[in-house]
Amino acid sequence: MPVPHIRLATPDDEDALGRLDRATWSTLHAVMPRPRPPYEPFYSERFGPRDHLVAELDGALAGYVRLGRPTSLACNSHVRQIQGLAVAEAARGAGVGRALLRAVQDEARRQGARRISLRVLGHNAPARKLYESEGFVVEGVLPEEFLLDGAYVDDVFMGRAL
Repeated sequence: MPVPHIRLATPDDEDALGRLDRATWSTLHAVMPRPRPPYEPFYSERFGPRDHLVAELDGALAGYVRLGRPTSLACNSHVRQIQGLAVAEAARGAGVGRALLRAVQDEARRQGARRISLRVLGHNAPARKLYESEGFVVEGVLPEEFLLDGAYVDDVFMGRAL
């Protein structure tokens, strides 16, 4: 099985990242409604190529992770937050998610972060299992924070030291 190649996103990745984001949309991990045309640009004022690592398998885009700051406060500048992670359906089980998680932690360290955190929906067992296997622990839960497909879903905060 090929090993995922992880790199910083470029402006040329925007269309492919947008398609991947729409193709992987699911209430398993998304709280926003399903995207509908006309689609918003993938990159925004808040998040550009510099905030994304992408995974490639055999030269094809297979996933991405978005790294940001949880707040703009100087007293919180030592923390980074994973604010999006997606793996193409065809690439699942190939180690893409794990490779992205490891690379984003390295990137956060490179930026001087001491901690990394994320939020995951309580019913997203595959993601939670992956995060736990990479050292993330549950640090808090907002019970029944979201109503998705007629069911109330917890918002789970996870984090780890770097």
